[in-house]
Amino acid sequence: MYKILTYNNISVAGLERFPRDKYEVASEIQHPDAILLRSFKLHGVPIPDSVKCVGRAGAGVNNIPVAEYSKRGVPVFNAPGANANAVKELVIAGMLLAARNICQAWDFTRSLSGDDEAVNQVVEKGKKNFAGFELAGKTLGVLGLGAIGVRVANAALALGMKVIGFDPLLTVESAWQLSSAVAKASSIDDLVARSDFVSLHIPYNEQTHHMINATRVNLLRKGSVLLNFSRSGIVDDASVCEALDGGRVSAYVCDFPSNALLNRRGVILLPHIGASTEEAEENCAVMVADQIRDYLENGNIRNSVNFPEVVMPRNGGMRLGVANENVPNMVSQISSALAEANLNIVDLLNKSKGEYAYTLIDLSADVPPETFEKIRAIKGVLSTRLI
Repeated sequence: MYKILTYNNISVAGLERFPRDKYEVASEIQHPDAILLRSFKLHGVPIPDSVKCVGRAGAGVNNIPVAEYSKRGVPVFNAPGANANAVKELVIAGMLLAARNICQAWDFTRSLSGDDEAVNQVVEKGKKNFAGFELAGKTLGVLGLGAIGVRVANAALALGMKVIGFDPLLTVESAWQLSSAVAKASSIDDLVARSDFVSLHIPYNEQTHHMINATRVNLLRKGSVLLNFSRSGIVDDASVCEALDGGRVSAYVCDFPSNALLNRRGVILLPHIGASTEEAEENCAVMVADQIRDYLENGNIRNSVNFPEVVMPRNGGMRLGVANENVPNMVSQISSALAEANLNIVDLLNKSKGEYAYTLIDLSADVPPETFEKIRAIKGVLSTRLI
């Protein structure tokens, strides 16, 4: 019986992926095999040695101490792309809000009073203050062409916009899904300088901190619109506010409120609702639940942020999973230990990702306890499992 410890309210659609005859799922549970969460912050929270993996029902993992878990050989799973449609639709809404001055116009109409004739007179006189522009024919620059960025780019094309994109880490899968009508920018600076709208779809880390800074804001076309549905730290709020005051930027649509942005003219703030739809929450929960189950039952790794993707069909018999530091001679040492026990390797798959690697081995017979302990004792081995 596998035990799953949950934090936050996980969608029932995800929890139902764990068969009750094999899994015990609860918010309070002893010796869990896995942790499933959404926004709960695990930093500083000790986790039992029994935990074999952690799954977040969402894309970002800033609330999880990934580096700490990596050293313990614990894969951290996320759900990239599961909320892509929800975020895409909000980006399109954000562009429309900014282009047509909808928020300002709505505030204006909410303040109207008097009889219908008086209201109509004020409306006719005031509507000129909210004249906007159409999206068709404008250029959207999409920075980051992952699951969300690709959908945003394709949707913008359908609205009659011109689209340029930049992503030096564009995957083959994303490239297949991206419309051929999306033009390629040569750099971030090139994309920013050529766009009427710039939409950000990149992860937040040390390399992307304040990627949109004063220098890049000054490259924007006069009157452009910046949209941030990625993470707050990617944009230097102070630089954007200065550009708003100077007219360089006409609107900043942001899903991450901060004191610097509150009550600022030209800023459209939303309370981090990019993925807040019932469908997105279900998709994320189902995706992560399936990944946790596949890892616990088969040792397969899919969509881990700290370990490589390793998926191998079962070939019967015992399966050995080894997470280790990405150093030379590791597979050889593991194979030698198995050979000394006269164990035949039926199938083997080894892959690495940055500082870490993972090996799955199907064997013809059970692994003796002393052989298992010998493999665990190899320098650089972080965790071992018999499945």
